[in-house]
Amino acid sequence: MTRSGLCLGLALWLLAGTAAAKTLTAMAPQASPSEKTAAPAPNDGLAGGGFYLEADALTRNEATHHVIASGAVEVRYKGRVLRAGNVDYDTQSGVVIATGRVTLLQPDGSAQFAEQISLDKTLSEGFSRGFSTRLEGHVQIAAESAERKDQQITEFHHVIYTPCVTCVQNGQTHPTWSIRARSVVENKRRQTLVFKDAVVEVLGQGVLYLPVLQAADPTANRKSGFLLPLLTFSGPRGVSYDQPYYQTLSSYQDLLLTPQINSNVNPFLNVDYRQRFYSGTAEVRAGYTYSRDFTSDGKLFGNYTSRSYLLANGSFDLDRHWSWGFTAERASDKLIFDKYSVSDAFQDHGLYAVDNRRLISQIYLVEQNTLSYLSIAAINVQGLRATDDQSTIPTIAPLIEARWEAANPVFGGRLRAQASAVALTRDQSMSTTDATGAAVVPGVDSRRATVQADWQRNVTLSNGLRLQPFLNARADVFNVANSQNGSSNATLTRAFGTIGANVSYPLIRQFAGVSYVLEPIGQVAVSPNAKQDSRIPNEDSTVFEFDDTNLFQTNRSPGFDVYEGGQSVTLAGRATAMLQDGRSASVLIGRRFAARNDPAIPDSTGLQSALSDWIFAADATPVKGVRLFSRLRLDANTFAVNRLEAGAAFTSARASGYVSYLQEAAAPTGGRVSSLDIHGEFYATRHWGLTSYLIFDGGDWRRRDLGVVYRDDCIRVEVLYRHDETFNGTLGPSTSVVLRLTLATLGNTR
Repeated sequence: MTRSGLCLGLALWLLAGTAAAKTLTAMAPQASPSEKTAAPAPNDGLAGGGFYLEADALTRNEATHHVIASGAVEVRYKGRVLRAGNVDYDTQSGVVIATGRVTLLQPDGSAQFAEQISLDKTLSEGFSRGFSTRLEGHVQIAAESAERKDQQITEFHHVIYTPCVTCVQNGQTHPTWSIRARSVVENKRRQTLVFKDAVVEVLGQGVLYLPVLQAADPTANRKSGFLLPLLTFSGPRGVSYDQPYYQTLSSYQDLLLTPQINSNVNPFLNVDYRQRFYSGTAEVRAGYTYSRDFTSDGKLFGNYTSRSYLLANGSFDLDRHWSWGFTAERASDKLIFDKYSVSDAFQDHGLYAVDNRRLISQIYLVEQNTLSYLSIAAINVQGLRATDDQSTIPTIAPLIEARWEAANPVFGGRLRAQASAVALTRDQSMSTTDATGAAVVPGVDSRRATVQADWQRNVTLSNGLRLQPFLNARADVFNVANSQNGSSNATLTRAFGTIGANVSYPLIRQFAGVSYVLEPIGQVAVSPNAKQDSRIPNEDSTVFEFDDTNLFQTNRSPGFDVYEGGQSVTLAGRATAMLQDGRSASVLIGRRFAARNDPAIPDSTGLQSALSDWIFAADATPVKGVRLFSRLRLDANTFAVNRLEAGAAFTSARASGYVSYLQEAAAPTGGRVSSLDIHGEFYATRHWGLTSYLIFDGGDWRRRDLGVVYRDDCIRVEVLYRHDETFNGTLGPSTSVVLRLTLATLGNTR
């Protein structure tokens, strides 16, 4: 072991460090200004910027001006470590050559390996042979030679790049995927890797040639560049090639451009812009093409025209309690998302959501704290279903909802108050028109204001009996214009009140490691008989389901327009078994008994008659990762199945997915409609698996997605066959094949 000024200069050359101590400037070159301002290296325990040199032998030749350290050489300086079999330092030229299994460890944890490394006296240029390096994310680069042009730019020649681990002991001779290139330029300032004459290889076989490929450095969190493409073979568009390009505009903005090139129809451009503000975020998705329309067979018809869509949303906090947001969604064609395979077009954003295949535009303001809530919104919906008539869909403005809860108990119970108001305006009530195309029936405009309050108290007696007395009151004011019964304008009022109690008596027993709970449940509710005024349109309760989730609600209508009143008794029983390892099972059966029939409630709900349909629900977790569920509604008189929903969800190391079955009566025909959804992934081996998504509806398999998947730690390849039997406007049955490739460190989406 030795220590000298010569060795300090040697360490500075080899480790590309900062300036040497002032007392040794004659022997060590000065650092560049950029290096002087660089962040200090991690503390390596060497005080005063010192260095550490260890070698078996140190030789100095005055005649040749060479200093040679040999035999297990190790140099440490400012967080960097150099290990080599031999280090040769030319004191005249300043050239340093390290040979013999050279390893250079950087402060950031990266490592470089070479058979030989040579650096010049400027510390910014160097050359190595038999070079390899390991970067973040297990990325490995091996090159025949590497040339370091300055502190930021390094060029590798005849390169293999891969993030995949190759296990020779398991007989693996090639990484799962790699890129073989004539050269690669690493730019640390821009955090990019530029491949030239690149060939993407899978298991050692070339599958794609790219003259130039730019990718983000694995150390970059966000970096502009091309993402991996998506290739689709379909009947309508022919061969489609989606090539996304990701652009970082700033630390709080980014942009994703995805042109879709089609062989049968004109190209389609998708744009996705996101921005983060100090108080929230906003996103704008849009698409555009100038093209003729086409059928599911790819036949063009009609005139050339602009076709586009817009999907925008934002959410912002004004302060701790106040926030506002918006969604703006529109499409020029009802089938634009289907024809151009736009993904995730019907996602829920904002305060309110609509059902599938409809777009919602809204703006809203919300105030919320622990005891109160207020929202004010305006909403417009665009229907994209084949049966949707836009003139019959109302504009909702304003929609106001408010809730308040008393901070302290009132008469020992919880007191809540609620208010809401809404105004709906539409062009016409139905799509019927006369010979001139004018609407036969004008649109029904309605306005409603509601105030209500409810009180409830929970009491548990010493014997375990639970009592929940409740009281609620409500008043509505409606103003209806152009109603279908001939009234041009009417203001209507109504009021309701309900008093009652819920009663339950849970019985608990433990036996053989299982906890059993038997719970009879009952409810008594008394309110005036409600009569639905025919002048009040049913706007918010058209979808009305009766099941275990609303069995014990006094008003089971999901909205305000239809009200379930009268006197009723509801009875049910629930049985539950729970094991300590998480397995469980639960069954519930119940029914409502009313004093009279209620013709205002839709007959399809099973609540119109005094004796309601029977409600059955079951839920079980027989093993870890598997959940079974079922909901059943049986006819009150015949015990026929009026509605059945059953399914299973499962997840394990090699399989995941769900199965869902739905059967219900089809009003007004009285027949049965059923549908079956199946989705899952199953891996027969660690890497190879099958994926499927199947929909059975109306007696036919409406959609069949079947695919083969290969996955490991650094690649996922999917080949998906898709057949769609849906008839929707100009689109009929279609078949397509999708190829999706995901490579670790390359092409990951945002």
